[in-house]
Amino acid sequence: MANLTITVDSETLKRARIRALERGESVNQYLAERLREYASSGEEHERKVRAAERFVALSREVAGSSHGESWSRADLYADRLGTDAPR
Repeated sequence: MANLTITVDSETLKRARIRALERGESVNQYLAERLREYASSGEEHERKVRAAERFVALSREVAGSSHGESWSRADLYADRLGTDAPR
């Protein structure tokens, strides 16, 4: 583990310590988590882009068809609501 020193005005640090105490954490824990998120945000964005690209590719590969039939909201929820949907 490495140490990091930051400079912040005393009033901000006081308010941060109070908020951290209310949340059951330390200012150090909070800042360390935010720094991890900041450092990996590019990786996370790239992961989401790749996932979206895979989803689009899969949706093109797996063509589904309703064979021209459509459904209303009432049709879709009839079994859950215990009603007969109008046709």
